[in-house]
Amino acid sequence: MKSVLISGGGIAGLALAVSLNRQGFAPTVVERADGLRGGGQAVDVRGVALEVVDRLVMLEEVRAHRTRMRGMSVLDGDGREIHRSTESTFSSGRLDNEDIELLREDLVRVLHDRAAAEGVELVFGDTVTALDRGEDEDGAFIRFERAEARRFDLVVGADGLHSTVRRLAFGPEERFARHLGMHLAIFSANNFLALEDWQLWLREGEAGYGVYPVRGNSELRISFGFAGEPLPAGRRDPEAQKAFVAERMTALHWETPRLLKALAEAPDLYCDSMAQIHLNHWSRGRIVLLGDAGYCASPLSGQGTSLALVGAYVLADALTRSGGEHRAAYAEYERRLRPFVRLNQALATDNPGGPASEESVERAKNAIALNG
Repeated sequence: MKSVLISGGGIAGLALAVSLNRQGFAPTVVERADGLRGGGQAVDVRGVALEVVDRLVMLEEVRAHRTRMRGMSVLDGDGREIHRSTESTFSSGRLDNEDIELLREDLVRVLHDRAAAEGVELVFGDTVTALDRGEDEDGAFIRFERAEARRFDLVVGADGLHSTVRRLAFGPEERFARHLGMHLAIFSANNFLALEDWQLWLREGEAGYGVYPVRGNSELRISFGFAGEPLPAGRRDPEAQKAFVAERMTALHWETPRLLKALAEAPDLYCDSMAQIHLNHWSRGRIVLLGDAGYCASPLSGQGTSLALVGAYVLADALTRSGGEHRAAYAEYERRLRPFVRLNQALATDNPGGPASEESVERAKNAIALNG
């Protein structure tokens, strides 16, 4: 039974843990946060990722959490409606397709509960601080911030855009990150706009926002987007981020003052630069990268969740087929997944800030065969 350290308790890490556990591996998930992270935007499970979800937790379990949007309105800078649709929304595309839109936190909870029920070791409130590549026969030796050091047969960095495992094993982030010229800030608030299963999108110049109700229309998810250079290194604490976002959104009209008041009071702000990660190889020794840590496409692609789920499944399948021999498995993982990653990353760069063509989305959704 091969031991596998998975750094990161998000969608990619938990999906991989469930898959590996069922194939006789011994995964351990280590997550920096003290518990499951709340907040965040609605995400989409589409294309081949639907099959992955069905194999992991059953589609009906995930569908029970789906959003129930009836449509959307597009507003000008003063809040006047300039377009209305009951056929599609910017966040999920056509409303009559089989894709599932749900809150990120709900998908994470479903995957977490399945992992816990099946006996996966889950460690919260800790993180990797040092590692070797495990290029000898004894595995990779890992040091943690709190727990005692341990040796693992395999190590997976599924710890997001700002991956610690990637930095320790491959080098500083700036070598691999490509900033896309945009920022995204997401937070929750009470439904003070009284929206009922309806999205609002406003854009003026290089800034704008989307607002939509969740939790039976009791809450709002608010996403601010604006152009600019990468976030300064010192703007990582929540209060500094709130000030940074407010400064760039304050020129917008309509309900902006109330939205900025909600931002100031928000307990769950997520704010980051829109960037992609590009590496020539996703593995070194016994260490391999998964999801945003290895090939972030950015939220502008609309495919980050699908990349995480499909990547986890393909990696687990490659390790199973190779009997845990990591060199062969990692090579197979890259061979099968790289075309899928390239198509999905292109969705964010071909028309940044705007919708991708239906043809390109369909091509990206169906560019991989899960069984090799």
